[in-house]
Amino acid sequence: MAESGRSRTWLWILIGGGVFFLFVLAVFTLVYFTLHAGSEEASIHSFGDKIGVVELEGVILEPKTVVDELKKFGDDDSIKAIILHVNSPGGGVAASEEIYREVKRLRDEKHKRIVASIATVGVSGAYYVSSATNKIYADNGSIVGSIGVIAEWVNYGDLLRWAKLKQELLKVGEFKDTGDPTREMTPAERQYMQSLIDNMYTQFVQAVADGRHAKTDDIKAIADGRVWTGQEALSMHLIDQVGDFEAAVEDTAKSVNIHGKPVLVHPEKDRKSVLDLLFGDVSQILPSQEKLLEQHMGFYYLWK
Repeated sequence: MAESGRSRTWLWILIGGGVFFLFVLAVFTLVYFTLHAGSEEASIHSFGDKIGVVELEGVILEPKTVVDELKKFGDDDSIKAIILHVNSPGGGVAASEEIYREVKRLRDEKHKRIVASIATVGVSGAYYVSSATNKIYADNGSIVGSIGVIAEWVNYGDLLRWAKLKQELLKVGEFKDTGDPTREMTPAERQYMQSLIDNMYTQFVQAVADGRHAKTDDIKAIADGRVWTGQEALSMHLIDQVGDFEAAVEDTAKSVNIHGKPVLVHPEKDRKSVLDLLFGDVSQILPSQEKLLEQHMGFYYLWK
């Protein structure tokens, strides 16, 4: 009987402990999401004249999130202007161009004022996007420019040969396997790849010239991949004004006739799971897109 009583006691302790843990977890989750939802509600539905803020941060590989945010603010009449807050070394050619086109559409078709505020870095694909805005702001020490194209991959053919591994390949078309990382490129393949990069470079130069209302030859003369400080970029007409994010907010508010301090609206962010709340963001244990980029052949407006 004594043994049976002790077993029941431990059983009730375990049940009670489990119930208490679930109760604490439920309360913690409820409080978090209530506060989180409250902060979003305030930013989206607050009163007063509003300016939308879209972050262009990190390597540009997937444009959909930024494009969707731009479209949402562009269609919202309560958003008087948009600030693209830039801190990026650029990224994929196609991804950068897609964001560029949406920025240009907002500026030219929707006639909504959109400006770029460059923080630490706004180069290559990020500058490509910024050039389509109505006005570019950057700090004196910001890094700006790097107009150029790059394509790179790792040739691991020697490693395969060392390991006595041999790739088998069937193809139709001389250039179908151009860039095969297990072998050297032929002269014809190298010429072919260079022609693609040259074409992308021409598109980049033309886009910047159009956005900055400059002559193509003037942009091409400085489009050699170099970067400049914000102070240098101002004298080269690559930016319009030296100023930080707060200066961009104040100046943009005045340009759209907002009196007083504007309300800054940020896009709603995805909610984190309970596992993320307890153990951190589980996505961090997976390979990042930047890491995958190192192994993936492609063409990039990217500052290395």
